[in-house]
Amino acid sequence: MRITAVTCVKNEGPFLLEWIAFNRVIGVTDFLFYSNDCSDGTDRLLDALAARGVLRHLPNPAEGRNYQMEALKHATTQDIVTRADWVWIADVDEFLNIHVGNHTIPALIDACGDPQAISVTFQFFANAGVEAFDDRPVIAQFTRSHNPDIWCGETAIEVKSLIRRDFPLQYYGAHRPFFKSKLPPRKHPRWTDAAGREVPHKFLVAANPRRIRKFPAAGARLHATLNHYALRSLDSYLVKNDRGDVNRENRAFDDTYWRERNDPAIEDTSIHRYLPALEAELARLRADPQIDALHLECVSLHRARRDALLQQPAYQQMQAQLRAASTLPPQEEALLRELNLWEGAA
Repeated sequence: MRITAVTCVKNEGPFLLEWIAFNRVIGVTDFLFYSNDCSDGTDRLLDALAARGVLRHLPNPAEGRNYQMEALKHATTQDIVTRADWVWIADVDEFLNIHVGNHTIPALIDACGDPQAISVTFQFFANAGVEAFDDRPVIAQFTRSHNPDIWCGETAIEVKSLIRRDFPLQYYGAHRPFFKSKLPPRKHPRWTDAAGREVPHKFLVAANPRRIRKFPAAGARLHATLNHYALRSLDSYLVKNDRGDVNRENRAFDDTYWRERNDPAIEDTSIHRYLPALEAELARLRADPQIDALHLECVSLHRARRDALLQQPAYQQMQAQLRAASTLPPQEEALLRELNLWEGAA
């Protein structure tokens, strides 16, 4: 079974090898990476891996700011995608945690009854007080998350999707594929959640803009969960913020994104089942001296960027604000205030 992972990256150098190794362990056979505007060695490491046949690396074709959608449109022209049995579209901070069989994508597909698409629900993993960037697997470092059935007071949680070759595709979205709205019901694809249940009809036909990429999470993760490490360490979050916004001068920092994903309510270490195989695959990749050297260069540049940012008052303030931020999501804190149950309420 050929399974192609498609992803877009910018300054993700320290995290590339873990993500590639992990996806190899769960059954991904091919990788298509798009990169843009990298300053941390991401592109050099990807080029070296491409030269060794590990992946395909292309410059992002976007002419404006819509990097991901332009790349996904371009991906439909690539033989590494068109010849795949399945396509997996995800980001480098997202790890597919499969709970069934031998914990691989083929096992998940089999458990779900071999549909034409499978949408897997996010579980957001908190920073949980980890400050320093550490060059070891992200999945080993972060073990706290929100209640996986509820996120920020919502019972519907976003998904990412596996897509089978015969899906009646109109275009790929970052979270789910789309088919033509005029497709007759008898030709609608067989599409399940990660418990093998049919996805809700309104999600299937993209009828509700507010639910176009999410549906109720309860019961949807029987066979798999999508672990999302959007925050990582505080060091790495500062660098991530810089990547997306290079000039913070004279503007207040909004910590909403951080607070929404930094709920440490429960501990979940189920993904640690992959660590032995992940470490072995990482060792194989890093046994190549040039690959190892390029990875270490990315790590060094990541730390150097953190140090440079922390020379700026705006980033010093951001660091202090994130350290002090409540670990309750804003929506839940607002509800407690409304009920006069929040200890900080007047």
